[in-house]
Amino acid sequence: MKIATNAPLFYYLFQRIGWLLLRALTHLEVVGLAHVPPTGPLIVAPNHLHSLDIAVVGIVIPRWESVFAAEKWRGRFGGWLIQMATEAIYVERGEPDRGALAQALAVLKAGRALAVAPEGTRSRTGGLQQGKNGATYLASRSGAAILPVAVWGQERALGSWRRLRRPEIHVHIAESLRLPPEADHAHTAELQSYTDQLMMTLAHMLPPTYRGVYADRVENGG
Repeated sequence: MKIATNAPLFYYLFQRIGWLLLRALTHLEVVGLAHVPPTGPLIVAPNHLHSLDIAVVGIVIPRWESVFAAEKWRGRFGGWLIQMATEAIYVERGEPDRGALAQALAVLKAGRALAVAPEGTRSRTGGLQQGKNGATYLASRSGAAILPVAVWGQERALGSWRRLRRPEIHVHIAESLRLPPEADHAHTAELQSYTDQLMMTLAHMLPPTYRGVYADRVENGG
C-alpha cells in the first residue's frame, strides 16, 4: 500500500483560505497550539459535534491529516473536497472494515497524522458520548501519539451566519498522550483504560454543558 508522504497543493490552499475565512467569519479562540508535535505519527482526537468539526480541526492543526469518511461521500462533490484536502479513508459505517484499518495504520507508520473521533459518531445531545477504543487501538499498534482536541461553538455556526453574526468557536489542545511500549499488544480492558484517560482529558477541556457522560466524573475530581 503506497502512502503519500507530502501534502498536495490543495491542502495548503485549503488551510490558508480556511484560516482567512475563520478569522473573518468567526471569533476564533485557539489554546495549546504549541502542543501539536511537528513531525511523527499522530492521531488527532477531537470530540464530535457537527460536520464542521473536520474543517475547523483540519484548518487549525498544522499537520496534513487523513480522515475517515463515510462511503456515501465517495463520488460526491463534498467527498472530492475531503479527498483532495485530506486523503480520505472511506469506510462503511457500522461494519468492520479491515481494509480501512490497514490503510489507517499505514498512514501512521508513514509518520503522518490521522484524525479519529474517539466517540465514533457525532453526538446528538451536544455532550460527550462514551469513548470507543478505535483511537487507542491505532495508537497501540502504530506507536503514534494521541492529541486530544476539544472543539465547540462550530455546531452553532450556521445558525449564527444566517443571522449575520460571527459565532464563537473554541479549539483547545492538550499535551499529546503516549501509550507505554507494552501497549502494542493491549487488549480490550487495557485499551479501555487508555480511552478513558483520553476522554477525561477532553472532558476537562470542555465547558460543563459539553461533558456529557463524563460530567459527573469531572465534578467528582476524576
